[in-house]
Amino acid sequence: MRTYTVSDFDFDLPPELIAQHPAAERSASRLLDGTGPISAPPADRVFRELPALLSPGDLIVFNDTRVIKARLHGEKHTGGAVEALVERVQPRHEVWAHLRASKSPKPGSWVSFARGAFEAEVLGRCGPDDALFRLRFPADPLALLEAHGHVPLPPYITHGDGAEDVQRYQTVFASRPGAVAAPTASLHFDQGVLDALAARGVASTRVTLHVGAGTFQPVRSESLAEHKMHSEWYEVGAQAVADIAAARARGGRVIAAGTTALRALESAAQLSAQAGADSLQPGTGDTTLFITPGFQFRVVDRLITNFHLPRSTLLMLVSALAGHEQVRALYRHAIESRYRFFSYGDAMLLDRVR
Repeated sequence: MRTYTVSDFDFDLPPELIAQHPAAERSASRLLDGTGPISAPPADRVFRELPALLSPGDLIVFNDTRVIKARLHGEKHTGGAVEALVERVQPRHEVWAHLRASKSPKPGSWVSFARGAFEAEVLGRCGPDDALFRLRFPADPLALLEAHGHVPLPPYITHGDGAEDVQRYQTVFASRPGAVAAPTASLHFDQGVLDALAARGVASTRVTLHVGAGTFQPVRSESLAEHKMHSEWYEVGAQAVADIAAARARGGRVIAAGTTALRALESAAQLSAQAGADSLQPGTGDTTLFITPGFQFRVVDRLITNFHLPRSTLLMLVSALAGHEQVRALYRHAIESRYRFFSYGDAMLLDRVR
């Protein structure tokens, strides 16, 4: 089997194709139908056409994570500016956060946030390579972030967050707070599309994966084997497992609404296999699953996804599912056809290669 390097997942993207704002309506985004053979041209569609591309008995799996207002601006007692991006909310009012400052604050020091609205104590470093800081907030972190934080827009979106982002950088079914980035493939679903799917006989279920800031990090080593994947918390519950089993029993396909739903499902499947189970079992925990070409998928048959960053782990995941050459051809078509890229961009529908 071919050995891939990070250069195999690089491409040139005209900067004007990076979507800075969402489409006027969620389901008015474009949808590139890449489910045909590589020899056939892909079909250019609108997202609200998705139900017609699926079959009665299919099952869509959504990620129900909710984006928190994870970005905070503050200052040290010395007056130096600090920007925090909360990665995880922990028990006892603690959070793990990325801190950007001219000089890193020391354990035992305090940071004042939101123009003095509250202070947080720096407890020390944590996380992989000690890249994060443990902070203790004076009250419930989720409540403080909601009141004083900012929507953590991706680094390639150049404007500050506003009222539009509060609404649109969130799925219509978001319910479990904890993500610092949206499951962007699901941003295209509105109530009209959900109703049309149900009317067609397409079932749905939910899992959770709290998307971390590492989702935007490129792979910097040329060898994929040297890349250390960021950790994200996920849960695949008993109801989702039962819904997937029922879909299989009726001959339906399992369709992941986004790479985050896919990673949750395949992480649970790996955990089940390691435990000796011959079928998917409920699972929860931290996942560092890195999906590259050659990966053996156990659950997902189809994927709805946005267009991803060059050299990113998500582009590698998509290529593992649909085939490297197929994905490269679809990306070439998308660029030539002026599709909009990344979080606020358009979507594509892919089949798993057999």
